[in-house]
Amino acid sequence: MSTDHLRNGFRGELLEPDDAGYEQARIVWNGMIDRRPAVIARCRNAADVVLAVNYARERDLLIAVRSGGHNVAGYAVCDRGMMIDMSQMNSVRVPPELDRVFVEGGATWADVDAATTPFGRATPGGLISATGVAGLALVGGIGWLRGKYGLSCDNIISAELVTADGRLVRASASENPDLFWALRGGGGNFGVVVNFEFMLHEIPPLLMFCAPVYPEERAVEVLALWRDYMAGAPDEVTGLAEFSAVPDDPAYPQNCWGRRVLSLATVYDGPAETGELVTMPLRQFGEPLMDFSDRMPYRTLQTLYDSLFPKGRDRCYWKSTYLAHLKQETIEAIAASLNRRPSEMTFASIWKFGGQVGRIAADATAFGDRSMPFMLSLDAIWSSPSDDEANIAWVKSVWNDMQVHSTGRSYLNFPGLGEAQNLVRDAFGPDVFERLLRIKRKYDPGNLFRMNQNICEQL
Repeated sequence: MSTDHLRNGFRGELLEPDDAGYEQARIVWNGMIDRRPAVIARCRNAADVVLAVNYARERDLLIAVRSGGHNVAGYAVCDRGMMIDMSQMNSVRVPPELDRVFVEGGATWADVDAATTPFGRATPGGLISATGVAGLALVGGIGWLRGKYGLSCDNIISAELVTADGRLVRASASENPDLFWALRGGGGNFGVVVNFEFMLHEIPPLLMFCAPVYPEERAVEVLALWRDYMAGAPDEVTGLAEFSAVPDDPAYPQNCWGRRVLSLATVYDGPAETGELVTMPLRQFGEPLMDFSDRMPYRTLQTLYDSLFPKGRDRCYWKSTYLAHLKQETIEAIAASLNRRPSEMTFASIWKFGGQVGRIAADATAFGDRSMPFMLSLDAIWSSPSDDEANIAWVKSVWNDMQVHSTGRSYLNFPGLGEAQNLVRDAFGPDVFERLLRIKRKYDPGNLFRMNQNICEQL
């Protein structure tokens, strides 16, 4: 494929399969994904994005948009099409008022936290700092600050994006409000976001991270106690209950290596000394096997999970479902299902919602209804291709079994490999989906942007 036309005026770097750097540039986080774009356009500014979109549209090339490359379904890379790589567009600017932050579309949450935390400010991100801002925020964004400040998408003030026809468009409450609504939960369906404007919130110098670790044999008992504690906890308390196995790593006590465990990872978004007192009951559900509780800066907190999810090393298949409740039978079903997991590298988490997340009206953003009290994520991780079938089958089986406890909706940042029929329609629900479909027709009638949690007619 000749890229001579695209090179005229393109400020960034264009990589084709024989070029140095191509192999590294096409790698995304999930080691299962092995795709080879015809060209990788590493954009440096919005004008580069316009050129790349126009070039791909005129040649009927499939487009994949990469910011952090962290989506488990591998939407950031495609075969034989164009990867629009935003990673060089990663600047972050905080104005003197400290009330908002301007973020380029290729930034990661590590870039954002590095720019905002020296001012004692943050905007809600995810749990892994290498995650791209765009991929997370456009679909929702569930992080440690959600109880007090909501989801990442709830904190978007405005966005600038390049649409399918090559226009640079701004979306906010007063400019293209239909598009602004759609971007807050509707994913990358409407264009390539080149700039975000997020709200900033004051954070204390140190936060309390409460992290007792209990043996998995006690999961049914401990989860019931955790559920009851979280029901009465203030908005400042945000957390999840996570099943995992202790690796053979000197960072952990050797007598715990190989043990299956349940960790109650919790953050208090307020003064650490208050948080230590408020979260203390979580550390007293009997004797913990280990306890990693500590006071730490928010920026440190945001990197705690990074080493557990290295780029490109492991094979992953993740699905989620929102739980309608966490009754005793639900807890027992989850614990029994996790006991059958085929990989010791797998994580599974029960995420507590409520607080500010639940106060946002269902029709205020494309994220939709907020009434779910919990979410179950099934994060299968393994290392050998020979184990693909067993791990994927286990996730699908558990996900199907859990539907009797579910609201029927799911979080689209954990979409498996995006292969499920009606995945997107079911995740949004019929009313939100139809509204999104109308906006998709307006801004991308040809479905140029379809390497995502795609909103389209043919489902």
